[in-house]
Amino acid sequence: MCERFTLHTNASELQLAFKGFIFPDDENEPRYNIAPSLNILTVSNEGGKRVTPAKWGLIPFWAKEPKIGNRLINARAETLAAKPAFRDAYRHKRCLILADGFFEWKKEPDGATKTPMYVTLESGKPFAFAGLWDTWEQADGERLRTCTIITTAPNELMAEIHSRMPVILPEEAYGPWLDPGTGEPELLNGLLTAYPADKMQAHPVSHTVNSPRNDTPGCIDPTDLEVPEGPPQQLSLL
Repeated sequence: MCERFTLHTNASELQLAFKGFIFPDDENEPRYNIAPSLNILTVSNEGGKRVTPAKWGLIPFWAKEPKIGNRLINARAETLAAKPAFRDAYRHKRCLILADGFFEWKKEPDGATKTPMYVTLESGKPFAFAGLWDTWEQADGERLRTCTIITTAPNELMAEIHSRMPVILPEEAYGPWLDPGTGEPELLNGLLTAYPADKMQAHPVSHTVNSPRNDTPGCIDPTDLEVPEGPPQQLSLL
């Protein structure tokens, strides 16, 4: 699952990280606790490299009610080509979703306690999730653009935290993923793999992040909780 993420990198650093992308003129506020149903920054395979907002929670074009988007914040990589909600978008409506970290809740040995963990690239640089987008016509005729984050099986780092992780695309995969001429699942499936564990890091954070009403730097601050030992490079403090 991926239910919360961040994008607090400033505009100039985002532009350096995503060379050639066309960002909106207005300065975006740093965001430390992005939740489903909010607008997030995407780059679709129909708009060149223009960065545009989309609502998080996919509403397929054929949906009768928008509430389906509440259930479609994530899409499993293994079933994209078969699921009715995703198969058309997988072939024709792919996107990048810009981020610089995400949260996952680690279940502790007691089975009841969950510790929120903040996960980033080891470099600290922003990155892009693999996503799908669609547009849905509202009652007033306005077209609403929505999206979902693709997830896959976890790498060694994330396996200590959760059974799924979002697909983080390396920079060299941006072009193939956004290529409108590519629509065959056989050519796309190989892009939807777990990002290397040795290029990621994670640390525990406070339960402040549990509420989507909290959107402050405190959501990503490391806590003094002890991180359980694991295989080398599995969990490292920022």
